[in-house]
Amino acid sequence: MSTLYDITIIGGGPVGMYAAFYAGMRQASTKIIESLPILGGQPHILYPEKMIYDVGGYVSVTGAELTEQLIQQMNHFNPTICLEEKVLMIEKEADQFKLTTTRGIHYSKTVIIATGQGSFKPRRLPFNYPEVFEQTNLHYIVRHLEQYRDKKVAICGGGDSAVDWALAIDKIAAEVYLIHRRNQFRAHEGAVQQLEQSNVQLLTPYIPKQLHSLDNQKIDQLTLTKKRSNETLTIDLDYLIVNYGFVSVMDEVSDWGIELDSRGILVDRAMTTTIPGLFAIGDVAHYDEKIKLIAVGFGEAPTAINHAMSYIDPTSSKQPIQSTELHL
Repeated sequence: MSTLYDITIIGGGPVGMYAAFYAGMRQASTKIIESLPILGGQPHILYPEKMIYDVGGYVSVTGAELTEQLIQQMNHFNPTICLEEKVLMIEKEADQFKLTTTRGIHYSKTVIIATGQGSFKPRRLPFNYPEVFEQTNLHYIVRHLEQYRDKKVAICGGGDSAVDWALAIDKIAAEVYLIHRRNQFRAHEGAVQQLEQSNVQLLTPYIPKQLHSLDNQKIDQLTLTKKRSNETLTIDLDYLIVNYGFVSVMDEVSDWGIELDSRGILVDRAMTTTIPGLFAIGDVAHYDEKIKLIAVGFGEAPTAINHAMSYIDPTSSKQPIQSTELHL
């Protein structure tokens, strides 16, 4: 049997990470299970370079910067992190929960759901290709910028993420192509102006049609079709990045036996769901007059953690010591 944790948090976005930090302050053994290969959730995935202005203590902060600060804060207590693992089922067994995931079984005394708008899946290319490409040089998420140094990189997409990555990679790559099905980009005006002044080669209005491989292990060429035309163009490349955005998937939550409606998982003032010991916080949770903001989720996290600790040990205090009394 795997280790029994005090608190398991489903979701590694800002609210989930802050909950993990706060759980550490309560000396709880804590685990985060995140379906994506990186932490940070929506701010890090959808707008890593955009400024966020409504988080207390920051005049402004990007999604990537906020993620990094939360990771550093959380790592004071070294929670267990499980990435690229999707929770399929939550079952209550006596005084503990059994979580079945795509990679195995986890056990926890309490569970906190912090999945935001749901698990994110990238919008993929609209045609079939060997899955191995995603393990080699077809990327839907940029993890390590340095791998593109001195390489030929093609990027598909026309929004903020595609434009931001094109500008960043242009500084280190040999060549960068930005492929978009429209002549106009949907990114921030300032970023588009930078793009037009950069060395990025703009291929518009083109649509990816076919991937070519010499060894069936990685992509060597990409064929494009010009929109409303039979004209095609084939380019050589070392890496292909697809930035078509992400879709939010909430389907699995409906299988967990929790009461929910179109607005989210129903919780009480303690952030408890209809199953004792199972909590929900952040955008996935709903109660009357709920406001969906990161700042609100940060406030809900300590409420859920303190009540989770009281659930585990009814003699424990719901009002813990102040953080100023700790030495981190």
